[in-house]
Amino acid sequence: MDEFIKLLDRNLEYVSHKVIDDTIYISVVSTRKEIVCPFCGQPSSNTHSRYDRSFQDLPIQNKKVIVILSNRKMFCHNPDCEHTTFAEAFDFLTAKAKKTKRLEDEILNISMNVSSLTASSILSTRVAKVGKSTICNLLKKRHTNH
Repeated sequence: MDEFIKLLDRNLEYVSHKVIDDTIYISVVSTRKEIVCPFCGQPSSNTHSRYDRSFQDLPIQNKKVIVILSNRKMFCHNPDCEHTTFAEAFDFLTAKAKKTKRLEDEILNISMNVSSLTASSILSTRVAKVGKSTICNLLKKRHTNH
């Protein structure tokens, strides 16, 4: 399972998993020693706190996947920085996202040639729980970024 998690980010480490009905819940942690403050660029190795962040990813063996990341909040010790803390961020996930970028791409691929209602039905059965409004929002976002 660790190999699958490392496909998202090489600094993630598998902790445990459980299968409930048609979904695999995978718990992971970050192994980075230092995290750079996104506001000032200064590295920090001082953890303020942790919180669980969950998001959906591509399915494994026809099971939906929800990753539960023990995300760190770090102290920024730069006196010139306006922020005293910041959250660890990852390239595969945008801020506050509930789906990985690669899952969003798959949703868009399936949704391009069918209605959002049909796409929602296909995706929710085989890939991830996705409502028609989420599909519409992703299509709008993709359209405005291109």
